[in-house]
Amino acid sequence: MRASEPALEAVAASKVKDLATLSFVEAKANAALLGPPGVGKTHIAVALAVAACRAGYSIFFTSLDGMVRNLTAAEAAGRLTNKLGTYVRPAVLVLDEVGYQPLARAEANLVFQVISKRYEKGSIILTSNKTFSEWGQVFGDEVLATAILDRLLHHCGVISINGPSHRLKNRLVAVERERDDAA
Repeated sequence: MRASEPALEAVAASKVKDLATLSFVEAKANAALLGPPGVGKTHIAVALAVAACRAGYSIFFTSLDGMVRNLTAAEAAGRLTNKLGTYVRPAVLVLDEVGYQPLARAEANLVFQVISKRYEKGSIILTSNKTFSEWGQVFGDEVLATAILDRLLHHCGVISINGPSHRLKNRLVAVERERDDAA
């Protein structure tokens, strides 16, 4: 990851480099990547997961929505305990897109179970387009959101990424080229 890449310019390069050492994984701590869509949060999360995998750590990558759907289905089928293990066992759990979809209380409780069971036992890398102060709305309950954040942030490196969307920027450049070609 080069600090000169457009959206990453706003990221503290030293924080990304520190996460890339994987010391947070060894310490069973967490990493949170926050910012608007398209700035590279998932890109960094994937790079960290690949580095952890190459270092011999087990990894599981999922969107928060995908995890919640799987846990809800497992609970309905009477297999929740087994399915929870899918998300608790790996050394590193990557939860992508936290906050894109609001959760019902029962769904938020399932997320809490995963976070609680992983607390100080395994690392979580998460990406979110929401600030932590907005998580009460995401989880539909301020108290539950606070309990989740308490466990996540106790040992957590937080990186806020600001800047324009890579996807939108590239699309706008293409649209301008098409316009110029047509003129």
